[in-house]
Amino acid sequence: MTATATRITTPDVAPAGGTSVRRAALIAGIGYVVLFVLGVFANFFVREGLVVAGDAAATAANIIESESLFRIGLVSFLVIFLVDVIVAWALYIVFRESDRDLSLLAAWFRIVYTVFLGVAIVFFFQALQLLSGAAFLASVDTAALEAQALVAVDAFNSTWLIGLAGFGIHVVLLGALVLRSGLASRILGYVLITAGLAYVLDTVAHALLGNYSEYETLFVAIVAIPAVIAEGWFGLWLLFRAGKDRMPSAAQLV
Repeated sequence: MTATATRITTPDVAPAGGTSVRRAALIAGIGYVVLFVLGVFANFFVREGLVVAGDAAATAANIIESESLFRIGLVSFLVIFLVDVIVAWALYIVFRESDRDLSLLAAWFRIVYTVFLGVAIVFFFQALQLLSGAAFLASVDTAALEAQALVAVDAFNSTWLIGLAGFGIHVVLLGALVLRSGLASRILGYVLITAGLAYVLDTVAHALLGNYSEYETLFVAIVAIPAVIAEGWFGLWLLFRAGKDRMPSAAQLV
């Protein structure tokens, strides 16, 4: 009989001793939910809520007055760092049958981003230590400690920003995997590519534009709109669809 390209539903069977595509998709989907919730809290309620750009004294006062909140935000970033590794692994499994090399490359770019986030978290720890009132810091002027704490927070932002360029490439590759695999809507693939390019564009704009702050609102919209749509849609697909409908192998197309 002549082979056809009709999509059929086949059992999601894992390789011997391995993880099935469906299980990996669920792990990644749950990971996306955790990352979204913790990311919104840590970034918008903690980092942006306590840090006053260019004002070391106000930032230090906010962190000291809301030390528990700052510490919870720090732990949230730490959990994000760890969950991202799991998500990178799970997404590799989801797409490895479609294009093993491209799926591996996408996973590596997410790991690169995660490493940068991990390094950035060190600076959050540093800011907290500088403002902790430790005895060995007693000889340092208060204003100097506040300035160093703000520098540490700014170093967190810069390190994370560089990592987001790697994350953007990861999202572009996810979009390419969606397009190549045919496992999800092609529109999702294109939206993922758009979102990934927006992440890269924002990092480049920070580096090239000395007056970036004048265009910050525009760039936030350029990144946020496609990112929310793409990653929200992708997360829902992972939770409810990925791994259920599978293209048959060549041996099955008879």
